[in-house]
Amino acid sequence: MAARNVNKDFMLRIESALDQIRPYLEADGGNVRVLEVTDEMVLKLELLGACGSCPMSTMTLKAGVEQSVLRAVPEIKAVEAVNVAPSNV
Repeated sequence: MAARNVNKDFMLRIESALDQIRPYLEADGGNVRVLEVTDEMVLKLELLGACGSCPMSTMTLKAGVEQSVLRAVPEIKAVEAVNVAPSNV
């Protein structure tokens, strides 16, 4: 985890929020990994496994992962994935 200006307790809150959604991601063969928290408080994630190539990854990111994080860690302004699959919809 390469988070700038973020203390350990803050990262634990983020990981705890992600742990709430991980079972659903893992059930479909995916997961997420924290890459960084920017100075603008944007959480950057890497989508792993099936999530990295799934055409629904944008919806999963916004409707599931981002909402879970924003509820638990309101200091985070947005959640972005660095490797979102392009949507064919």
